[in-house]
Amino acid sequence: MDETDVVIECQQGNRDAFRYIVETYGDTLFGTAFLMTRDRAAAEDIVQSSLLLAWKGIPRFKAGTNLKAWLVRILVNQVMSQRRRKQHSQSPLDAAATRPATTVDGLEAVLESERQQEIQAALYTLDDRTREAIVLRYFAEMSIKEIAQTLKWAEGTVKSRIHRGLASLRTHFDATAPSLVMALEE
Repeated sequence: MDETDVVIECQQGNRDAFRYIVETYGDTLFGTAFLMTRDRAAAEDIVQSSLLLAWKGIPRFKAGTNLKAWLVRILVNQVMSQRRRKQHSQSPLDAAATRPATTVDGLEAVLESERQQEIQAALYTLDDRTREAIVLRYFAEMSIKEIAQTLKWAEGTVKSRIHRGLASLRTHFDATAPSLVMALEE
């Protein structure tokens, strides 16, 4: 069953089809929300409310268009709404929220976890909009065009924010770990 069929099933009220969407995009949505908010509980709430809005809005979704971009747009709107409702307090990084390492070797797993934590810490030094562009590009793996549509920015704005963000990250890691920016760009 392809994505268009799943959307059509959802539009007909099939909750199992929507479960497939949640399982397919849930990790990406959570990771994106977490990297944008720096708060595990807030990210979970935002993902839950975003998926509820997606379920309610799926009848109006045009099957065959970019489902991932539509879901991420809903998520980004929820993050922005949360920011408007309350000023987000600075919270320490939640190491438990990092993705589990997939390597078998224990030392490699520890190094990978540390690298992810360093990248997250560096991301939080960026302003919100630049971090959003970086997160959507490299974590959510969206194209420049998809990011521009999702954030309602010009493509040039997306490119310049990504460029500026990567330059800032390079400067941040030049002295300590220059390979981290290359890892982020992979």
